[in-house]
Amino acid sequence: MLKRILIADDHVLMVEGLSRLLANEFEIVGAVANGREALTEAERLKPDVILLDVGMPEMNGIETARRLSKTLPAIKVVFITQQLDPAYLHAAFSAGAKAYVAKQSAAKDLVHAIHTALHDRYYVTPLASPKAAQLAGLDAKKNPAGMFGSDLTPRQREVLQLVAEGKSTKQISAALHISPKTVEFHRNNLMDELGVRTTAELTRYALSRGIISQNQ
Repeated sequence: MLKRILIADDHVLMVEGLSRLLANEFEIVGAVANGREALTEAERLKPDVILLDVGMPEMNGIETARRLSKTLPAIKVVFITQQLDPAYLHAAFSAGAKAYVAKQSAAKDLVHAIHTALHDRYYVTPLASPKAAQLAGLDAKKNPAGMFGSDLTPRQREVLQLVAEGKSTKQISAALHISPKTVEFHRNNLMDELGVRTTAELTRYALSRGIISQNQ
């Protein structure tokens, strides 16, 4: 029986390309365009593997992976993304990912990465760091998150994404079920940690790290 895969990516052409690439070895059970839909469909479909992009609207891939690891830990999370910043590899593996694949090398690496994840081992794209990938290969049962840098807290990333999407303090407060004062606290802490002074700078940071996409 073919292993079942759910794809989460907000670029239609990418979804179509991934579906064609994987169709001979896996069953594609669905495709969604944002993290919240991914959580809903994962709960409904119970796939063996979910492919996640980092930058998706409403909820990015890192937060999606973090929630999946708590609610549906049997599903193997494989990131397929253009984001190769070490902070995002750290965040992805800390959130429960089994594999991290660069879109640039998907045709060559993705099928192997998925099989590696299904065998409960880790895969790191060589494009991120050849040395780190080599080290991960020596002990593929060991989470490679520690090979990469630190990251913002989960709540900071949630607030950052919503701020960058243009949501008001009131809207963020309602979406995250926290007080407006708490929203402002997280926003101010983000600015201090990232060394920025304005919402526009926060938005540029989110764009540069793939937390939101250019077309949002």
